[in-house]
Amino acid sequence: MEKYPTLYNESMNTVLAQEVIRYNKLLNIMAKMLKDVQKALRGEVVMSEELDKMATSLFNNQVPDIFSGVGFLSLKPLSSWIIDLN
Repeated sequence: MEKYPTLYNESMNTVLAQEVIRYNKLLNIMAKMLKDVQKALRGEVVMSEELDKMATSLFNNQVPDIFSGVGFLSLKPLSSWIIDLN
C-alpha cells in the first residue's frame, strides 16, 4: 500500500492493491491447508472431511475447492493452475 498508494487518478493502483490482498489470502490458506494435510497423512492430526477432499483433489491433479473458492477462476488442472499462480 505504501509503494502503490490508492489514488483516484491511478485506478490501476486500486486494482493492484486488491489483487495483492487476494493473492496473499490465497497463499496463506494454501500454506496452512497443505501443512495440515501433511500432518494428517503422517497421523499427527485427525483427517477431517475437508482435509480428505483436499488430499483427494491433489492426488487427482484437481484444484481443491478451498483454493478455487479463494483464488482465481480457472478450469485448468492443478499442475497448470500452479504455473498460472506463480
